[in-house]
Amino acid sequence: MIKPYDDKYFMQKALQEAEEAYAKGEIPVGAVIVIDDKIIARAHNLTELLNDVTAHAEMQAITAAANFLGGKYLQNCTLYVTLEPCQMCAGALYWSQISKIVYGARDEERGCINLQTKLHPKTKLEGGILAEEASSLMKRFFIEKRNLN
Repeated sequence: MIKPYDDKYFMQKALQEAEEAYAKGEIPVGAVIVIDDKIIARAHNLTELLNDVTAHAEMQAITAAANFLGGKYLQNCTLYVTLEPCQMCAGALYWSQISKIVYGARDEERGCINLQTKLHPKTKLEGGILAEEASSLMKRFFIEKRNLN
């Protein structure tokens, strides 16, 4: 049986959020949180708009999902995020006890993998879903930023 909602489907939704961030001049990272094939949170970076270094897409999504669920734990939830979570976001995801994290592009410099940030023991991590699309959007954003300065 073909499942209508798969990792690519939800990552495309996260990419739509990243495009929204891009349009606002934010670093284009988008995220959605899903439970039982239903999106319960959508978010993108808001660090410039809110003048807040903690306003990453993942942080915004964690808060929205917790509010939706009425509790701080995101067990049985999956986060789809266009870029590998940073150390700060991975730490917050640890405390949320999220069941699965699916990311698009790797962040070789600031990502949780190279920095060896611990995730909750029950959290599964999977990467590379629509990585080329996510990476391309980031590259385009930074090329445009450099050309404007």
